[in-house]
Amino acid sequence: MKGPFSKSPRYGLIVDQDKEERSPVEADEPGQKTTAIEKSARPWMLWVLLLLMVTAVLTATLFVRYTRESTYRSSSSCAKSALRREWRSLKLAEKQEYIKAVNCLRDQPSRLGLDQSLYDDFSYTHARSGVSAHYSAAFIPWHRYFIHTYEEALRLQCSYSGHLTYWDWTLDWEDFSTSPVWSIETGFGGSGDPEVGEDILGGHCVTTGPFANLHVTYLEQVYKPHCLSRGFIHNTTELAVHNALYSPMRVHQILRSKTYEEFNFELEDGPHNGVPRSIRGDFNNLTAPADPVFFLHHTQLDRLWWTWQVTHPQQANDYQGAAAHESKEKASLLDRIIMGGLAEDIRVAEVIDTQSGILCYQY
Repeated sequence: MKGPFSKSPRYGLIVDQDKEERSPVEADEPGQKTTAIEKSARPWMLWVLLLLMVTAVLTATLFVRYTRESTYRSSSSCAKSALRREWRSLKLAEKQEYIKAVNCLRDQPSRLGLDQSLYDDFSYTHARSGVSAHYSAAFIPWHRYFIHTYEEALRLQCSYSGHLTYWDWTLDWEDFSTSPVWSIETGFGGSGDPEVGEDILGGHCVTTGPFANLHVTYLEQVYKPHCLSRGFIHNTTELAVHNALYSPMRVHQILRSKTYEEFNFELEDGPHNGVPRSIRGDFNNLTAPADPVFFLHHTQLDRLWWTWQVTHPQQANDYQGAAAHESKEKASLLDRIIMGGLAEDIRVAEVIDTQSGILCYQY
């Protein structure tokens, strides 16, 4: 039984039941009329009010997010930025110091609490924490922080006084096997010996240079002790396909990309993949950091991102695409770069600029 006051079935409001049953043109009070038009306008007014409230909340949320991203991007610039140079431009003593520091990582304890060396930690982390960064917006910032972590390990754990160095494979694209990075005396050794060790993704044990018979702990995400393996491709037709992915012409096209998303994809799908497919062995899988040339390769990729940022100042802080591999979530500068215990997790925005925040270098 309804009382004189009850909830209106239309709006969920408390109304006078007697008044609700009156004619729409009947006066509520002497000298006051409520027309049908006025009553029909009431729900629309409520919807408009609700829409304004939602808009205000969204605007405030976006403002806070933009402010937080801007705070990360506007970090104070470093006082004196380091200069990363190409491998062949280093003096002999500088090359020897770098190689000595890399080998030193093999004698350092794991940061991950595992029964392995700090050297092994890098391939272990790349195959686990780094796998989701591939083919997503996170590809180049994740690796920018990853190689920075490697540089810090060389300097802090192994007293290395220099900085990361890169391999500009556009100088060797017609025959990469002749590059000075493969020198036995002043480089990282050459291809593997087909007569030594088992076949590892087309490669065999490297038996020359400073990393000859280097012990590698993992293959992909599996514990599989073996020797560092390489297997340079010599098939002319197949090699030409891979070489074209990191030719000067291809790199020039990539650097002309108009958006971050386009640049990031073309860089990964092109030279990033082409070089390891030419070298094969350990370099051509998720535990690629087991091959020390991996870091020269990725420093070169980072240099190309830096170059694109410098030549596209309006897009230098852009960051678009999927947040992670096969993710439907859109990327944000506030996304976290996960290092799985190898280093502190940070925001993408903290490495978007090579001369602010935790980074301090140029090319």
